[in-house]
Amino acid sequence: MSTLIFQVHIKQWDKSQRSAQDVAKREAMATRFAIISQPEFFILNQPCIIDEHNFAPNRILKKAMLSDGSVKLERFVISEQAGQTLLTYLHESQESASTAAPITIGNLNDGWIQAKYQWRYSVEQDNKIYWQYEEVTLNAVCVDEYDEKHHEKYFLSLLPYQEFCAEASAQ
Repeated sequence: MSTLIFQVHIKQWDKSQRSAQDVAKREAMATRFAIISQPEFFILNQPCIIDEHNFAPNRILKKAMLSDGSVKLERFVISEQAGQTLLTYLHESQESASTAAPITIGNLNDGWIQAKYQWRYSVEQDNKIYWQYEEVTLNAVCVDEYDEKHHEKYFLSLLPYQEFCAEASAQ
């Protein structure tokens, strides 16, 4: 039975951490890791692993089941169409939940995909409002048979079949 593997990595910073040194430090951070999770539930009638590597304190991964049976992880949607497991990106601006058409990234059955986007949002803390910036990276694949020993280093030992980087939101 096919298994879906999703590895999510979130980097987070604020406006004071935008210097060239800070950018270089973030860029040096790994975005691929050994898989440390086990299949815990089913998505699209397939066992699923969601392996989180979150470098953002107090940040909860956004997950939702959509009315058509597809699943949303952050801004990424996983759906099944004509026997293919598709990964789609939903652009979300700060004003509206869906101002642009979804972008089909690729088929997870063809190999693993690394997709990422950056965004910012306002945060209020101690009666002050400031910008919080994030980069969300999703490593995703659908493997024919999941084998813990063989797949533990899956994202580390193979290059991505496809890479996607969303255009930065208007800021």
